Amino acid sequence: MTQRDSGHGPDHTHRHVHGHGEARDRSGDGGQDPGITGGQEPGAEQQDAAGEVLPPRCDSASPDTGHEGTGRSDIALRGPAELADALPYLLGFYPDDSIVVVALHGPRGRFGGRIRLGIPADREEWPAVAQQVATCLEGEVRSGERRPDGAILFLCQDPSAAERREEVMLRLAPLAQSLRTACGARDIPVYEALCLSAGHYWSYCCPDAACCPREGRPVGASGTSAMAAAAAYAGIQVRGSLREMERRLTPLGSPVAEPQEKALDVASETLVPRMLAPDGCTAVRAQTLRLARSWIARLREAVPDDDECARADAHDDALIGHEEAAAMIVGLQDRKTRDRAAEWMEGTDSRPALRLWRALARRCVGPYGEHAAAPLTLAGWVAWSEGDRPSARIALDHALRSDPDYVFARLLHRAFNDGMDPEPLRRCMRKERDARQGRRLPREHDPGSSVGRHLP
Repeated sequence: MTQRDSGHGPDHTHRHVHGHGEARDRSGDGGQDPGITGGQEPGAEQQDAAGEVLPPRCDSASPDTGHEGTGRSDIALRGPAELADALPYLLGFYPDDSIVVVALHGPRGRFGGRIRLGIPADREEWPAVAQQVATCLEGEVRSGERRPDGAILFLCQDPSAAERREEVMLRLAPLAQSLRTACGARDIPVYEALCLSAGHYWSYCCPDAACCPREGRPVGASGTSAMAAAAAYAGIQVRGSLREMERRLTPLGSPVAEPQEKALDVASETLVPRMLAPDGCTAVRAQTLRLARSWIARLREAVPDDDECARADAHDDALIGHEEAAAMIVGLQDRKTRDRAAEWMEGTDSRPALRLWRALARRCVGPYGEHAAAPLTLAGWVAWSEGDRPSARIALDHALRSDPDYVFARLLHRAFNDGMDPEPLRRCMRKERDARQGRRLPREHDPGSSVGRHLP
């Protein structure tokens, strides 16, 4: 794979912006199928003034094209309704409580990088956030060496129990204005600014009440637009809402949390002294990997009957006991154990491994929140290896929220954002596994030696 994502070709999406009227995207130049979701323009990462990457706060990405094919596709986006419909295909999920900015490049407004971050609850933070977004848009969300020539803004938030959807639009209007002003001050005009709430949209740029009434207009039925058709043709999925995807990685509450915390206390008291002892670490490592291997085999056979995420996760949570979960969580705090576990990344192992790492992340309850960095990073790595970029990004973001200094997550997140193809890293892992085992094994066999000297 030579491009920045799994088999995807170069980005050739264009958009003409004609005020409030028709917009047209052209995808698939150079014999590529249209594609909507995914990666990031090379070199587009979020940084603060000191140049540090800030993955938990803001993610930016550019549209990836689909799988190789023939011909080209013109996608017409006629005004704010189809822009609103296109948003989940641009991100790979439905954003909740989010500011989303899509950069436009060139005279035809080619879709470029994207910025997404949460809407601050404190209105006093909005001006500073607007400046941060505009700075990120100007300096980091680039197409090659070109800064954006324009942008499209989305504010996505559903109403609380005490407010109506149109009140959300009015409440967020000052935030939209701050963002438009901050971008405009950097000569990056915001051609369209939309509010999406409770299945409706409003344009902050349209003064015509007949076109954009106060009560909003309903977003079209999912899956019926030209963008949806292009995404389906490219094999791209929208993986639910951001809130649903984050819930899959969130520690469980009552009644699981209390017994799980006690099991983690016992596992820590038992295993950590052994892991710190020179003669005990190897035994704990082998024990952890045997236990994880057995659970991957069990999850491979115990496939949930329901594909709905919450019920599928509940199925897995009911299978794994507190003591076994605790033993794996504590054991994965060892770098070499975690690195060997990362080799369950493909073939028949990847799906059950991803389910296991998510389940263990959900068991990192109470004071053990930082322990989630290991399973969350493994979940991000496996999702990335399997081509699920939205899930990978969210898992890696959560890993760095759990532990901002977790080196494995930082390196993977940087490689992911820099557009690196995961295949070279997979080859490295296979090579070290085969060297340790002394013979060539199929890819789906058990994980092997540490890759720590490549990803500390």
